[in-house]
Amino acid sequence: MVIVNTNTPTKAPSYSPAPASTNKAAMALVTTLFFFWGFVTVLNDILVPHLKSIFDLNYAKVMLIQFAFFSAYFIFSIPSAKLVDAIGYKKTMVTGLFTMGVGALLFIPAASAASFPLFLVALMTLAAGITALQVAANPYVAVLGPPETASSRLVLTQAFNSLGTTIGPYLGGLLILNANFKGTGETRQMSANVLQAYRVQEASTVKLPYLIIGLALIIFGIIIAMFKLPDIPGAARHAGTAVKASLWKYRQLVFGTIGIFLYVGAEVSIGSFLINYFGQPEIGGLPELAAAKYVTYYWGGAMVGRFIGSAILQKVKTGTALAVAAIMACALVCISMLTTGHIAMYSVIAVGLFNSIMFPSIFTLGIAELGPLTGDGSGMLVMAIVGGAILPVLQGALADRIGIHHAFIIPAVCYLYILYYALRGSRPTPVVVAQTPVAAQ
Repeated sequence: MVIVNTNTPTKAPSYSPAPASTNKAAMALVTTLFFFWGFVTVLNDILVPHLKSIFDLNYAKVMLIQFAFFSAYFIFSIPSAKLVDAIGYKKTMVTGLFTMGVGALLFIPAASAASFPLFLVALMTLAAGITALQVAANPYVAVLGPPETASSRLVLTQAFNSLGTTIGPYLGGLLILNANFKGTGETRQMSANVLQAYRVQEASTVKLPYLIIGLALIIFGIIIAMFKLPDIPGAARHAGTAVKASLWKYRQLVFGTIGIFLYVGAEVSIGSFLINYFGQPEIGGLPELAAAKYVTYYWGGAMVGRFIGSAILQKVKTGTALAVAAIMACALVCISMLTTGHIAMYSVIAVGLFNSIMFPSIFTLGIAELGPLTGDGSGMLVMAIVGGAILPVLQGALADRIGIHHAFIIPAVCYLYILYYALRGSRPTPVVVAQTPVAAQ
């Protein structure tokens, strides 16, 4: 049972941070998780042009890669939040790592069969594990220390997530987009037998990368299981108690959920289209392998921005920093749409720099003052990552109709909403949540 008083502007119960030395060790280990899922997630940007050519897909159909991956966030976020309530943050992280490992290993039979649907199944399994990690690790980092520096801590760990997304496109391009890679025009000229042989050969290039990734994830899951992470009592449900409150009463959480949906959708939409965008004659005229290297700069900008942002957020209010980032990102996308050549290329690449602090800023503003509902609030926010499944498909459909150049209007509009959230929508709702004992049955 929960006592909810919407008339008294009292904050939810605060958490009791663990000793600083223990926190540092836990932060270092959990930060490694952020690197892992960043590296794995960004490989989708390499899979998009690769599988587009192999299976001769249009933009809307190839975006099923992102749809399968990010729809897992919608499906598995609430179950992951319940898992946090049942077994705690640490065991949920371990479960997530093992599930990711299984998903990565499923790429091997998918490649052997050269089956696009099997690739989608492997991607969804991989994303289910990342969902569990996100639900547990993001709020864990946010509450692992003083509330006033929560955004700074989460931005710092997200910087290592960006390190993974920066390295991923370069290594993925080298390992997956090999010298024998053919464009869509060339594959359409092949006979049926030659085409099938080509598909099997090209699909097999994902086997070694994902085999290494799968084994590494399982090994790291074992390491996490053996490590003692500090408990955060104020941000967890206590045994023998019940919490029954509507998360919809928290406007900062509800509007933040929309913000995460639009932010992830915008970020993924941009990243997914960069290789094909840079290949346009009026933009860069680059072959896929060369364009993949430029995607590294987009995600690298996010990494640099997060290291800088972690320091800035020690002194600047989270809402203010988020507003500036949203304005700049929107402006850069519009510049790219209105120009051609190098200006269009580098302006859209620079969006990554301002994407940097958005997710951790929206996330910490969204779970502010939730107390024992932190885990459930995290599940709701992570569920909104499904924006990465929906908006790229919409942008793909729009690109098929009006061209890839001007389809970037979708992320531009997303950044305008994030500006609203930074200035108005993130103001916390004064709600008191209390845990009470569960009556014996």
